[in-house]
Formats: sequence, structure tokens, C-alpha cells
Amino acid sequence: MTAKFGPAGGSDSFLSEKKHATVDAPAWLHARGLNALEVQFGRGVSMGEKTAKLLGEHAAAYDIALSVHSPYYISLSNLDAKEKNLQYIKQSAGAADWMGASKVIVHTGATKGMTREQALDNAAETLTTALAMLDELNLSHITLCPETMGKINQLGTLTEVLDLCVRLPQLAPCVDFGHLYARTLGNLTTETQFAAILSEIESAIGLDKARLLHCHFSQIQYTTGGEYKHLTFGNGEFGPDFTPLAKLFAQRGYTPTVICESAGTQAEDAITMKTLYEENLS
Repeated sequence: MTAKFGPAGGSDSFLSEKKHATVDAPAWLHARGLNALEVQFGRGVSMGEKTAKLLGEHAAAYDIALSVHSPYYISLSNLDAKEKNLQYIKQSAGAADWMGASKVIVHTGATKGMTREQALDNAAETLTTALAMLDELNLSHITLCPETMGKINQLGTLTEVLDLCVRLPQLAPCVDFGHLYARTLGNLTTETQFAAILSEIESAIGLDKARLLHCHFSQIQYTTGGEYKHLTFGNGEFGPDFTPLAKLFAQRGYTPTVICESAGTQAEDAITMKTLYEENLS
């Protein structure tokens, strides 16, 4: 297996080239040494079958691993919106299937008006129904990945996400290190702290699965409530720094998929991370 690095959606450098359409992204990324792309359906699944299949053909031709981010307004913990959430997941998984993507990233939801335990139970209930739905639709080969979240009042600590993945082994975690940095108010800086995260993941889902971790990485400005906004690398004030994580990935034999969610420079920052990872392999 080979580690995968790439952007979430189109970077400013890609979008500035007006001749490009989404289906051109695989060739563009390949030319820059990247090998992953997370297709963003944050505001709804708007890509049709024809375009999705063409994107998938181009991704296969250029060895670009595709994943899909489902709509941001999914809240797995809100049972009042369960049918809407299931519809969003169905649409996301359907589009992923068309393009040959293997994973759909899903936000876990809020805790408003609930204990964290109740919110987690609700999310598990929604995901249980979602997995049964995908099985009925012959889409069980699409892996749903609950994501760690950046705001303190949101469901989605690392422990909560891993709890869902232990309850429902068909799931895989999407660990957003920028979100973990933000929700701990910047308390993710040292190699020891990153190592503790990886060890917790390994303990929960096993080393083999952990080594294939799907993760997000960006530097994030935070306030007292956690995540405020995504930044670019080298912003000079906020982290986290990818350097200790690159070292640990290499030392522990990880071949992760690392999706960069920087604000506009996600392709360039993904290249930086890929270079750091490869330097630690040598």
C-alpha cells in the first residue's frame, strides 16, 4: 500500500485555471505528485451520474484515490432529522459508487439539549440504519467514516468517534487533526501528543486498520468554543504542525490517506505533507 495525499475539493490554484472542470482534477493532481482527492458535497450532492463516472475514469487513469465528503448539515445525533440525514447519506454513497470512491465522510452532529452519551447513542442508531440501507442498495462496499469535529459543543471527540467504530465495525474513523487541535484549544503540538492519538486509534480498531487511517489535516484558528476557521500552512500563529505526525506515520508503518483542508492552498500544503512523510521514510 502507498500513502495518499491530496486536497479537499479544488484549491485556488486549480480553480484559477478557468479551463479546468472537476473531471480534470485527477490529471492536474497527478502532474503535481499528488494521489488523492476528496470530493466535496458539503452543500448537497449536486454531481450527476455522467460526470461522476467520468471523474472516476480519470481518477483511475491517473491513480487518484477518491473519497466523498457528505453534506455538512448532516447531524447523526438528531433523530428528528433522521430521514433527511439518511437521504443525504444515500445520495453521497450513490455518487461515491458512480465515481469509484471507497469512503464517505460524515459529520457526527451536535449535542444541543442532550447529554453527550445520548447524542452518541442517537448517532449510533442513525448509523446502524444507514448501514442497513446501504446493504439493501448494494452499496455496502462504501465505507462510512464519522469525523472528529472541531467545536467543543459538537459530538465528535476522538474517543466518541472510535466508540462508534467499535460499536459498528463496518465504519472507519476520519480523524481530523486540525479539529482535534482546535477543540483542545491548541493542545496538540508534541510528538508525544500525536503518538497518544495514534495509540488510542490502534487500541480501538487494531493496528492493521489504523495503518490505513483516513484523515484530514489543516491548520485551524480557534476560540474558546473550538474551531473558528481554516488557515493556510505557515500562518505563523495557529497549528497543528504536520512534522511530528509525519515522523510517527513513517515509524509505525502507516500508509494513510491524508486530505488537506487548508483555506485555498490545500493542494500546495498537501504536497508539503507528502514531502515530509517521504523524507521520514528514507
